Amino acid sequence: MRAGVIGGGAAGLAAAYDLADQGHSVVVHERAPFLGGQASTFDVGGAQLERGYHHLFTTDTDILDLAGEIGLADRVRWAPSSVGTLVDGRIYDFVTPLDLLRFRPISLLDRLRLGLSTLRLRRIKDWRALEPHTASHWLRRKAGRGAYGAFWEPMLRGKFGEHFRDVGMAWVWGKVHTRFASRDRGMSREVLGYPAGSFSEIFEKLRVEIEERGGRIHTSSAVTGIVVEGGRASGLRVESRPSTWESPQALNAPEPEPAGPPVGGRSAVESFDAIIATTPSYILRRLAPSLPDDYTARLSGAEYMAAVLIILVLDRPLSRVYWLNVADRSIPFVGVIEHTNMIGPEHYGGKHIVYLTNYLTPADRLYGLSHQELLDEYVPHLRKVNPDFDPSWIRNSFYHRVEAAQPVIGVNYSSRIPDHRTPLRGLYLANTTQIYPEDRGTSYSVRAGRRAARMLLEDSAA
Repeated sequence: MRAGVIGGGAAGLAAAYDLADQGHSVVVHERAPFLGGQASTFDVGGAQLERGYHHLFTTDTDILDLAGEIGLADRVRWAPSSVGTLVDGRIYDFVTPLDLLRFRPISLLDRLRLGLSTLRLRRIKDWRALEPHTASHWLRRKAGRGAYGAFWEPMLRGKFGEHFRDVGMAWVWGKVHTRFASRDRGMSREVLGYPAGSFSEIFEKLRVEIEERGGRIHTSSAVTGIVVEGGRASGLRVESRPSTWESPQALNAPEPEPAGPPVGGRSAVESFDAIIATTPSYILRRLAPSLPDDYTARLSGAEYMAAVLIILVLDRPLSRVYWLNVADRSIPFVGVIEHTNMIGPEHYGGKHIVYLTNYLTPADRLYGLSHQELLDEYVPHLRKVNPDFDPSWIRNSFYHRVEAAQPVIGVNYSSRIPDHRTPLRGLYLANTTQIYPEDRGTSYSVRAGRRAARMLLEDSAA
């Protein structure tokens, strides 16, 4: 069997690996000039760094199992995490239960209600009981208005912007259970993992394993359409050309080439017996306009937020916290992830790496700002993280934007998830709208890709 895979991220490479491992001919087409998708990397200080912050939880068994299969299990390093919340210019630790009691922006009663509501959420085993509820409604009712207003609402607004009231409570359940499950045995501290040589080690080893099994991987190769004949996906229209527009741009570097259909490249139609698409849902609608209306409606069931990131390279630490949630909505970014508070700065030539992250829609004013404009908007607020901060600490900065970073998942979503098997025979989908109730992550993408590959193999054997 000859199988085509659209996308060279975690889902696409995992699917291609399984298909090649079963002896099938596999071709991967990735429009970017590199592999890894949202966990892809670029060079900083002689080391590879993710374009968007990434780590592993102890529960991320799908990617950990895959790393073990390709001989990289011993490359994952585990370290205690540090989590904080920034309110009114002060960082409050959120690592132990005692830290919650010290969270003074809300009353003692509200702190207790916040803790008890979180414990109650942890004890709910069946997330389906939460499906009819929006997160804003459930959390306001169970945690109280004070705790909701000071803690939960700023987080939801930061993650989902104007859509924050639409987010289903089952999504929050998934986040809470993942983070608590990754704590050590005493439940006192979260433990996170990271590949010793960045996530690029995993993707590069997958590339080698796929090609050794006869598969082919093409980067800078954009799929512009899916060929459908007699209700069956039978091929891909592909255009190839050199491209660098996806790379994060250092300040004062040439402006990136705008995203869009490849131009001036080599066009071809490739025939396949089956195809796995790992694209965002709206791209699949464009690639396969003949999909039936009922499935197209499911593809439209989740909107996407874009992730917009400024990556700072500093000559000293910004804070003592790895993951800092920003609960102050006067600050124009929603998270400060200080990567080198988990992975030491010695890996990056002694420099300290800080991600300033935001989730935006194209209608947001910040979305249209240039690298320099966004940096200028952010820098004054860094003194709220560290009063001693000075712009001279910045040795370099990079800008990166991911258009379909975060699906917005509403209530009762389980009845609207698009199936991995599309109505077009031989066409399968694996993306982050199908991992519900879990949040997006490399491990869940691996799971989705391998699941789609397994279904493809089952159907081809039937």
